[in-house]
Amino acid sequence: MKKALALGLGIALVSSGAMAAPQCDQRDTVIKLLEDKYKEAPVAIGVTNNGGLVEVLSNDGGGTWSIIVTNPDGVSCLVAAGEGWRSMQQVAVDPEA
Repeated sequence: MKKALALGLGIALVSSGAMAAPQCDQRDTVIKLLEDKYKEAPVAIGVTNNGGLVEVLSNDGGGTWSIIVTNPDGVSCLVAAGEGWRSMQQVAVDPEA
């Protein structure tokens, strides 16, 4: 199943995980598009060693999901997308163990 996004020149999402080179645009534009088209919102976030921001977005029920990476300059690139997102229970790790 293919889904098309209209980001700048356009982004093609393929739910099987096969995807061409990441497509990029300003973070606000990417977030708004994913919210409007797929009802996705951030569900997880992390910071990379070089100051980038990794975000997982999903819609209610995990029907679809997207992963974007935002550079410190505010440009976000869609790096993966698919269907069937499931959250996992977090387990505390003892740093002394």
